[in-house]
Amino acid sequence: MRLAQRNQSIEPFYVMDVVRAAWEQQAAWDAHGKRMIHLSVGEPDFTAPDAVVEAATRALREGKTGYTLAPGLPALRERIAQHYAQVHGVDLDPARVFITAGASGALTLASLLLFDPGDDVLMPDPSYPCNKNFVAAAGARARLLPATAQQRFQLTAAAVQAAWQARTAGVLLASPSNPTGTSIAADELRRIVDVVRAHGGVSIVDEIYLGLSYDPAYGRSALALADDVITVNSFSKYFQMTGWRLGWLVVPPALIAPLERLAGNLFICASSVAQHAALACFEPDSLAEYERRRAEFRRRRDLIVPGLQALGLNVPVVPDGAFYVYADCSRFSADSWDFCFDVMRETGVVLVPGKDFGSAQPQRYFRLSYANSIDNLQEALHRLRDYLERCSA
Repeated sequence: MRLAQRNQSIEPFYVMDVVRAAWEQQAAWDAHGKRMIHLSVGEPDFTAPDAVVEAATRALREGKTGYTLAPGLPALRERIAQHYAQVHGVDLDPARVFITAGASGALTLASLLLFDPGDDVLMPDPSYPCNKNFVAAAGARARLLPATAQQRFQLTAAAVQAAWQARTAGVLLASPSNPTGTSIAADELRRIVDVVRAHGGVSIVDEIYLGLSYDPAYGRSALALADDVITVNSFSKYFQMTGWRLGWLVVPPALIAPLERLAGNLFICASSVAQHAALACFEPDSLAEYERRRAEFRRRRDLIVPGLQALGLNVPVVPDGAFYVYADCSRFSADSWDFCFDVMRETGVVLVPGKDFGSAQPQRYFRLSYANSIDNLQEALHRLRDYLERCSA
């Protein structure tokens, strides 16, 4: 059957190949009473707190299941705006908050709203692999700029300035980032936004891991820097509602009307039940529970990073947010793809090779998700130690 030409530009999502292979191996391990440890997919091992589940149940029982307005429930948009004021000190008009079908829906809408066929959009290499495909869906092209460990695997204003071309439309950044867990310093982000603005471009900042920040030097929304920045967020990571598929965009006032027109045609609205449930995320008890869980994620980071370093798996930049470590396996293997699949076969520990995240030395790096229990992380380190000792023998 004939496929649209745009499909040729959609690259594979290699993490799903890893996950598929892991589940195929899982059956064999189960049959021998052995346990695999999945440190691949970026999904919290926590689920929504009881208050959120109860709010969803009430919405179902009360018949609150119909369409909402395209921008979302007014009450939820107001609560999100209040959250920005309380956490980030940003005075935000709720009209600028637009509820979406997850962060993926938000990035799709932003790309279709802002990019034309033939445009290019600057991103760091490494980056979350789907970001370039959201841009490709609009007919634009992602141009990944190598970002070294010395740059915290993030773009700099100087790199953006040097790479800007006639068809460059803007930048798509992530802070904290997947796969590296690193953030952009506020001063550097401000300089990037200034460069993009001077060229008449647009700055989009993916902040879906912003709530999972562990270093006081980072963790502040880009909205605190400028009103013309577009930010993306989600209820999936900090709020641990991955399968509920709920996110949001914050846009400048001039984009409110065209965004509502576009989203109303393409999506109608985000899930009404998920929106009613999300209101409970901002209750004091829920926020206290989220903060307890954030502390637990930090505890896991503080276990896994020195643990990997002690094994000779160098972590060139300590992650300041999210729940990922981007580690260097080049001491033990010439290709992280082979390394990850061999580790999975030999130890049952599932990691993601750098091939998924860009073309800047992907063979050196793998991503580990520490969204797993302390016990499992300790066991993974134990298995990795035995494996690496065998490799070095």
